[in-house]
Amino acid sequence: MTVQSDDRSLGELFADLAEDTSQLVRQEMRLAGEEIRERTGRVGRDIALAVAGGVLLHACLLVLLAAVVLILGDLGLDWWQAALVVAVVVGLVGYLLVKRATSAIKRADILPRRTIQHLKEDQEWLKEQIG
Repeated sequence: MTVQSDDRSLGELFADLAEDTSQLVRQEMRLAGEEIRERTGRVGRDIALAVAGGVLLHACLLVLLAAVVLILGDLGLDWWQAALVVAVVVGLVGYLLVKRATSAIKRADILPRRTIQHLKEDQEWLKEQIG
């Protein structure tokens, strides 16, 4: 095994180390940005699909609810009572769906975990190089 000699001065070595470290941090920050965009993009697409489905279901639901009010009215309830019963049931179901969706969105992990790990490894490497 041959050992190569390095004719650079200590100042040049530290300057190179500073430049390499700076470049490494910039690359890690780019990676973090890409990772965050990837994860938030997935969540954004899921939200968009949920909204599109919700709009279509809303139209369907309005027609079905009108039919239920008519059925309850035909069964003997006053029309206002039939509408109130339907509104309370639909309101409760809607509330439960919104609570479930917001809970799932809060649990979504959008932190750039790989980049954080890389930065920790880079920090350890830098400590070894300096120390």
